[in-house]
Amino acid sequence: MSQTLFTIGYESAPQGAVIDRLKAAGVELLIDVRAVAASRRAGFSKSVLAASLEAEGIGYAHLRDLGTPKDGRLAVRAGRPKDMLEIFARHMGGEAARAALETAVSDARGRRACLLCYEADWRCCHRAVLADMIAPRIGADTIHLTVERAADRAVAV
Repeated sequence: MSQTLFTIGYESAPQGAVIDRLKAAGVELLIDVRAVAASRRAGFSKSVLAASLEAEGIGYAHLRDLGTPKDGRLAVRAGRPKDMLEIFARHMGGEAARAALETAVSDARGRRACLLCYEADWRCCHRAVLADMIAPRIGADTIHLTVERAADRAVAV
């Protein structure tokens, strides 16, 4: 495989650190796979994030139909990531989700793309499932990027 598909979560990380990590990996397109692209975290709402990425030469696409449904997000918050994965698998059987998956495959093919969601740990996030669906179709390996959390940086200083 010659292409790489990245994933990243922004939980507890400042926007600048996420963008720096994307740039260091050579990401050309960020595919936002959140059902709701609004965030209480500064810099991660759709329009602000898209503008910040554009200023750094990184494209942005929001595919809301690849996001976890509300009951899946509630399951994760309750500490039940396995339930979220089951809910997400059912969601991906829907027509809108399948169409969004095809868009993600098309958008990621031939470029350094990265799937973005909130969860820092990709093992507890649906973006890992999506990466497993997309990567083989575009001939890519998957790398799950990590970002230094703001709290970790404060402790290290």
